Amino acid sequence: MSKKDPYAALRYKEFNIFLLVRFALVFAWSMQFIIIEWEVYSITKNPLSLGIIGLMEVIPAVSMALFAGHIVDQKEKKGLLIKCIIGFTIISTGLFLLTWPETAGHISSNYILYGIYFMVFLGGIVRAFIGPTVFSLIALIVPKKVYPNAATWSSSTWQMAAVLGPALAGFSIHWIGVHWSMCLIVGFSFVALIGLLKISKKPILNPKIGEPVMQSLKEGVKFVFQSKAILGAITLDMIAVLFGGAIALLPIYAQDILNVGSEGFGILRAAPAIGAFITMLITAYIPLSKNAGMKLLVAIFGFGVCIIVFGFSTIFWVSVLALFFSGVFDGISMVIRQTILQLKTPDHMRGRVASVNSMFVGSSNELGAFESGITAKLMGTVTAVVFGGTMTVVTVLIKGISSPSFRKLDLRKDLEAHENEI
Repeated sequence: MSKKDPYAALRYKEFNIFLLVRFALVFAWSMQFIIIEWEVYSITKNPLSLGIIGLMEVIPAVSMALFAGHIVDQKEKKGLLIKCIIGFTIISTGLFLLTWPETAGHISSNYILYGIYFMVFLGGIVRAFIGPTVFSLIALIVPKKVYPNAATWSSSTWQMAAVLGPALAGFSIHWIGVHWSMCLIVGFSFVALIGLLKISKKPILNPKIGEPVMQSLKEGVKFVFQSKAILGAITLDMIAVLFGGAIALLPIYAQDILNVGSEGFGILRAAPAIGAFITMLITAYIPLSKNAGMKLLVAIFGFGVCIIVFGFSTIFWVSVLALFFSGVFDGISMVIRQTILQLKTPDHMRGRVASVNSMFVGSSNELGAFESGITAKLMGTVTAVVFGGTMTVVTVLIKGISSPSFRKLDLRKDLEAHENEI
């Protein structure tokens, strides 16, 4: 049985290629975001500018999300993902040109800043399509009986890339500068594109091809809001990411509070992803389907506590440990949430459900960055981070007390049902 095989999904060749593609894409994207944060804060020295980066990406990501989900459910997934990667490559090339030293010699820093914001905005449009496409493609590469295992390995790959991307970003800024670091990102996007070409085209499982857009969107949103397990999971995660967005303020901590420079910045940025990655490797052997609701509540509560500790810390190694354990709890949360989505979403609605999830969770990263930038400007950096962690803890307590059914959520029956499918 695949539930006893921690490598079940890895026994499918195309899934291994998919993992390579996802690693290269997430690595490039996360590295690019860190370099942008560093460059923008270096230009402005204003915490609000870090929040604006998030806002510039979240506006198109949210406004396009439902429409993107409809398109994903109507189109062939591999071809759509190829177009997304090409779009990302064009954006990365634009950022490479904007950060060219010669560009700075001919254009004022304000125009460079606006150019970076514009590229981030375009990236938000691309991102609106990438999330639902990737989520839908996984389900077409592996059989249903290994969905939970595939979700674990896919999330682990995401976290591995999120570990190495930010870490390399911090070190590469120190070694070769912002401009040539952007060149590396363009290279990794080509790696993702070449790998994707080795995956075959997949069938479109939606029986309602040509369905009116508004009817399609309404059906997707209605399904999510009627599924208490899906709605509860993505809402909890959204709150945690929205209020626990300390990561967006790491350039301030690295430069002005902990005084550890670009190398220390890379370590701080990688710490939570390392914790999450280790956790996900463990969950490949120890499933989280039993008492999933309670485990999700505990994980997000622990995440909030870690953010509070990080906010107060003025000692580098304490800050690193706090971020590391925030990643451990975040990894548990991600695996449970992805398993809920994969097990409880019908094949023909994966694009739309993933889009709603993107609106709730994915875009809350950028909204969290904006919230952190605003609160840091108004309250001060430390107070803003502690406030965010406290709000996360309070939200989890309210959800746990007010929703007994979510506390009792157990995924073992759903998992057994998929295990028995041929």
